[in-house]
Amino acid sequence: MKFGFDIDDTLINLREHAFHIYNRKLNRNVEVDLFHKLDKVEIHELFDMTAQQGSEMWNSSLEEIYFTSCPPYPDAVETLQRLESEGHEIYYITARPEAYGERTMQWMIDNQFPVDQDRFYYGMNDEDKVHIIKELELDYYFDDKPIIIETLRNLPIKVFTKSQSYNQHLEIPRITNWSELDDLLQNGD
Repeated sequence: MKFGFDIDDTLINLREHAFHIYNRKLNRNVEVDLFHKLDKVEIHELFDMTAQQGSEMWNSSLEEIYFTSCPPYPDAVETLQRLESEGHEIYYITARPEAYGERTMQWMIDNQFPVDQDRFYYGMNDEDKVHIIKELELDYYFDDKPIIIETLRNLPIKVFTKSQSYNQHLEIPRITNWSELDDLLQNGD
């Protein structure tokens, strides 16, 4: 089988990692409970920033956000290692900017994710991401972002969402912990 995965906020807890970085950099103490209630992907409003200020903060912090101690979600690494050991093909499709692609792949390898360079895609917008997912003819695809999930729903691919506060409105099979994957797949959803 061919399994496709988004990386950020699907396999790794990137937004919460960024949230903690923002708290530190801005010398703030915004409660993490507020982060877990956000109904959107962007986190800047929690820090009283405009969209422009938030974009500037995000872009100026990318190096630290992407390549420091961002934790994988529990059981994500082990689940993908097991899928690979069972002979499944693992694909990563991330919209991370092209300038960070090679380092992102190395970061994934350093964090024990099974990576095949020929199955690692990066540096695209959402439309291109959907096109690549279609072209790969994946059997399963996992993402957190509502716009991606909505676009893929009617394709002959089993689409799942990594449960996040901002995608609760999606009526689609969701995974809250990667240890649930076997049960989710066995139930046909």
